[in-house]
Amino acid sequence: MAIYAIGDLQGCCDPLEQLLAAIRFNPSSDQLWFTGDLVNRGPDSLRTLRTVKALGNAAMTVLGNHDLHLLAASIGVRKISDSDTLDEILSAPDANELLDWIRTRKLAHQGNGHLLVHAGVLPQWNVWSTLRYAAEVERELRGSNWQHFLAHLFGNQPDRWDESLVGFDRLRVIVNACTRLRFCTPEGQMEFASKEGAGAAPDGYLPWFDIPGRQTEKATVIFGHWSTLGLVMRPDLLALDTGCVWGGKLTAVRLEDRALFQVECAPYQRPG
Repeated sequence: MAIYAIGDLQGCCDPLEQLLAAIRFNPSSDQLWFTGDLVNRGPDSLRTLRTVKALGNAAMTVLGNHDLHLLAASIGVRKISDSDTLDEILSAPDANELLDWIRTRKLAHQGNGHLLVHAGVLPQWNVWSTLRYAAEVERELRGSNWQHFLAHLFGNQPDRWDESLVGFDRLRVIVNACTRLRFCTPEGQMEFASKEGAGAAPDGYLPWFDIPGRQTEKATVIFGHWSTLGLVMRPDLLALDTGCVWGGKLTAVRLEDRALFQVECAPYQRPG
């Protein structure tokens, strides 16, 4: 079985289909690991979501910030912005089925020596604690009170982890780390305003993966979210958001041998 990790789709279904052809994807023997943000900003959010869902057990996807935004928008907790491309999902006849599928996705996944998240991992977390904290959020999203949970999810505070945190503050930190993190301090204080590349870290901050002594440095973390970072392939890191929705590329990496596959993407959105 080959496992292919694939970067953020963001509603770009044509590039996904081209990429699956390029890797000669076999659904009976291969598995696809998606870094999250399946939807939004691209032209085909509904078709993309249906395509990935139809892959069944051949697809493993973790939740991204745009996926959570869709869930929140579906219950009126978040407003649809001009750049969002979610209306066709919300008005689709199978909307409830699709939304239920999204909210049962994982926040973090581990396998074959790799840890898959959408954005990042705080330096104090190891692989197993990341999975344990992610499971706390997954239980809330899969439970009967998921709408109440989403109503209290969004915000930037608290901006650092503390094991003593409880309730929505605790869950919010876990979600923000896994779905929004780019820069943090060595103590794990997160910064959410900066969206430029790794060299543009605010004073006192570093890219989360360059924090000295981070507890996941002996694992290989696969993530997306950071299109201005671009493709990074290190022994301990696979950064796979190569800006498909911005006119970059859609990227897949075969985990067993680090073979790289990319397809060109049209500029469905323009920065700014």
